[in-house]
Amino acid sequence: MKSAGRLGINYIQKLHASNVPKELVEKGQNRVIEASLTLIRERAKLKGELVRALGGAVASTSLLGVPLGHNSSFLQGPAFAPPRIREAIWCGSTNSTTEEGKELNDPLILTDVGDVPVQELRDAGVDDDRLMGIISESVKLVMEEDPLRPLVLGGDHSISHPVVRALSEKLGGPIDILHLDAHPDIYHAFEGNKYSHASSFARIMEGGYARRLLQVGIRSINKEGREQGKKFGVEQYEMRTFSQDRQFLENLKLGEGVKGVYISVDLDCMDPAFAPGVSHIEPGGLSFRDVLNILHNLQADVVGADVVELNPQRDTVDGMTAMVAAKLVRELTAKISK
Repeated sequence: MKSAGRLGINYIQKLHASNVPKELVEKGQNRVIEASLTLIRERAKLKGELVRALGGAVASTSLLGVPLGHNSSFLQGPAFAPPRIREAIWCGSTNSTTEEGKELNDPLILTDVGDVPVQELRDAGVDDDRLMGIISESVKLVMEEDPLRPLVLGGDHSISHPVVRALSEKLGGPIDILHLDAHPDIYHAFEGNKYSHASSFARIMEGGYARRLLQVGIRSINKEGREQGKKFGVEQYEMRTFSQDRQFLENLKLGEGVKGVYISVDLDCMDPAFAPGVSHIEPGGLSFRDVLNILHNLQADVVGADVVELNPQRDTVDGMTAMVAAKLVRELTAKISK
């Protein structure tokens, strides 16, 4: 994935080196951007019209894939995750009913608007500044089709920043965030990359898009992570004290006084016994049922969510981690749709 992205960038650099007019290249890039947004816009419009015609939904979950992996600091495999998660959602080995009884086959509960064509945009030489804007705009296009709410399939964790930015801007104010992860992802600019998957929540907090950020499952954190957390007023719940924090975390009430709650689930929040197919394996994490207990018991108006950091290239045990991601998508869908 990383080499493919570089091929696209290198191709554009060669055009510039060949004295191809900059305006010509930019016009081509703009056409690719508009085509990408048109695809999301029209699919969201179609699904929104369907849900409104059926009637009765206050909020309806819509999947949006963002197959982006080049901001990963170690492996780029998460770029290939969205189709694997979708395949697992509809796998014949299980059914499409959530634990509380909602049916994913019901379009009032779940629709899908497809993927942001990340690789095609990068092949056209679109840089990360514009790419993050395109992801934000894609999320807003989903939200414009009320009552659709976005559930984003990553991709690496860098996608959370443009998604949360879009939600905050569209809703007109900050939101609360529940972030489950082994890492705080709050470096100022990891390895010099302000869009690194290890820096997404620094961008979110700098932008004022979140009033309250709770990070749960943390067990790989250094001095900068703690200092950044203190700087931004982040509530960091580390695994070393989880037994003491469990009762509180399994009875959260969030979102009062703000525009809603966003849930971001990095699959490495779980112990690798439950989710081995991730890039950054970190022992000592949450169990799958720990995660579900936190989500099921959360009292909140959930306005959006993401499931990120599945690495299919490491998911070698019969797609086990993709099935874990799919189950999380099911239960998040039940939390959002009403």
